[in-house]
Amino acid sequence: MTKKTYRPRFRKYAVWAAEAAVFVALFMGVSAYQARNLLTTNGQPAPALIATTLEGTQYDLSTSTGRPVLVYFFAPWCPYCSASADNVVRLRRWRDEDDLEILAVALDWTDAAQIKQYAEEHHLNVPVLLADASVASDWKVVGFPTYYVLDGEHRVMRRDVGYSTQLGLWWRSRVATASRSK
Repeated sequence: MTKKTYRPRFRKYAVWAAEAAVFVALFMGVSAYQARNLLTTNGQPAPALIATTLEGTQYDLSTSTGRPVLVYFFAPWCPYCSASADNVVRLRRWRDEDDLEILAVALDWTDAAQIKQYAEEHHLNVPVLLADASVASDWKVVGFPTYYVLDGEHRVMRRDVGYSTQLGLWWRSRVATASRSK
C-alpha cells in the first residue's frame, strides 16, 4: 500500500519538474533570441556614451572608470520601461553607488519635459541621460527597455531586452561586480 501512495506523488513532482525545465528553457531561448542583435559580450569595450543629463550637465561614460555600470535604455512611452523603472530605483537602494553606477538613458523622446515627468513619476534616483538615435545605433538598442552591464573597464558583461525584475537586475549586476574582483 505504501508504494502506491508514493508513485502518484513522485509522478506529480516529476511532471512539475519537467514543466519547469521546459519553461526555463523556453524563457532562456526567447531571451537569447531577443538579445541576438545587441552588443556582444566577448570582451570588447562598450561604445562611447556622451549625453546631457536631465539637470543640463554633460556626462561622459569614459570619465567614470573603475566600477561596474548598469546602463538602462528606456523610452518614456514604453509600458515595460515603466514597469521596470521601479526595479531600477530599488536596485539603487540595494547596491551602493561606489559598487555599481546605474544610468538611465532616455531614447525616443520628444522633449526634456517629457523625460522630466517620467523621472518624477518613477522617482528615478539615478542619473538620467538625454540621448538620441546615434546613441541607440552605437549601442544597438532595438527594443525597450534594453540593459547593458559593464565591468569596471567598461566591457559588456551582460545584455538583455525587455522587462527585468529587481532580482534579475541585481543578479546581472553581480556578474560585473564579480568580474571586477578577479
